[in-house]
Amino acid sequence: MEQKKKKRTPIRMLAEGGVAVALALVLSYLKIPVAALGGSIDFVMVPLIVFAYRWGLLEGLLAGLAFGTLKFFLAGGAAVNWQSMLLDYSVAYAFVGFAGVLKNKKGLLPVSALIGCIARFAVHFISGITIYAEYAEPTADFFGLSVATPGAVLFSIVYNGAYMLPNTIIAIVVCAILIKPVELLDRF
Repeated sequence: MEQKKKKRTPIRMLAEGGVAVALALVLSYLKIPVAALGGSIDFVMVPLIVFAYRWGLLEGLLAGLAFGTLKFFLAGGAAVNWQSMLLDYSVAYAFVGFAGVLKNKKGLLPVSALIGCIARFAVHFISGITIYAEYAEPTADFFGLSVATPGAVLFSIVYNGAYMLPNTIIAIVVCAILIKPVELLDRF
């Protein structure tokens, strides 16, 4: 006998979102540092990706935003200014919510993970060529703004890729393992 799908309610969405953010926060303490100025290998994106995949883009963006902001304040976040705090934490993790563009597409959880990881990398890359461009010579001064040159672009790709590539692989593999359990969640 086939089980009927349970109704999705806002209360259930908020509860799952809270659990996803809390689990991601706990997982943020279990990490392997890889980049000299920051960046680590961890599992924090997995609960955010699963939540976004189940509930959609907007909900995923909001959960990622909440997690990124909490991570900065509660899990030892480091920033050179308020712009880097916003980009490298709040906005970057919010963009993991782009995993929600494939909301409940059967069997596509690993693809959702890839989308969310690429979106997060894009934010870190932008942060690298704007805020952190001064650490990669040469940069050009354009009316008082530091503008990325090829050296800064390469720096941002290598630096952010050093931790985002392993994190992306981990997220895709774990999400591939979780396809069936995640699809069964609607039965409860």
